[in-house]
Amino acid sequence: MNVSLAQILLLTLIPVAATVLGGVVASFRPPGPRLRSFVQHFAAGVVFAAVAGELLPEITAGGQPLGVVIGFVLGVGLMLAVRALVGRLEPEEEGDGAEDADAPRSATGLLAAVGIDILIDGLLIGVGFAAGERVGTLLVVALTLELLFLGLSVAASLGERGVSRGRSILTVSGLSLLVIVGAALGGTLLRGLTGLPLEIVLSFSAAALLYLVTEELLVEAHEVKETPLITSAFFLGFIALYLIELGS
Repeated sequence: MNVSLAQILLLTLIPVAATVLGGVVASFRPPGPRLRSFVQHFAAGVVFAAVAGELLPEITAGGQPLGVVIGFVLGVGLMLAVRALVGRLEPEEEGDGAEDADAPRSATGLLAAVGIDILIDGLLIGVGFAAGERVGTLLVVALTLELLFLGLSVAASLGERGVSRGRSILTVSGLSLLVIVGAALGGTLLRGLTGLPLEIVLSFSAAALLYLVTEELLVEAHEVKETPLITSAFFLGFIALYLIELGS
């Protein structure tokens, strides 16, 4: 069943709302390190389940090794390029902070990185719906949790930089709209793909999401001392989404 662009955009309002909610909560009461680590582990498990349970079976069924290689190279390459860009912006932030106490200005690198991340998440949702309604819907669920945490993190970081509560919430709300932009691009440009092109975009999505899990969510989560409860959150997230997949 094909999903219209209007339906895709309507569903993206869920992760948009989650991002804003995270920003509001963190602006009034920033979560502690252990809670943030727990949420990161849980979100990583959910995203990993979406890749393992939905994207990889679709890729395997396509049977296009060349498409898999091209997609993974593009996906990992894009994420590494984003990481390199962020790495160049962050030193500039530190330099600006040393010379000027203007906190909003010093957040430029952070906001650029988050904006790109959210735009890619929206694009991945559009890619998911190109593969089918089921895949797209489950990616919405998985990325909603990831974006909830992102909203928490951004608002907390802005608060630490001295940005006012109202401005933090408005900033997170504005960034959240990039989910809609990305989903619109993915849903429009990738609609009706089959064969090798579809295999490439699915493999691209799988690679980008695996990078998100292993190099972003879990890396940051492990900055906090591990406890059995925090570690188990990854597996709780995985089984939660997998049970949803089995029941759908």
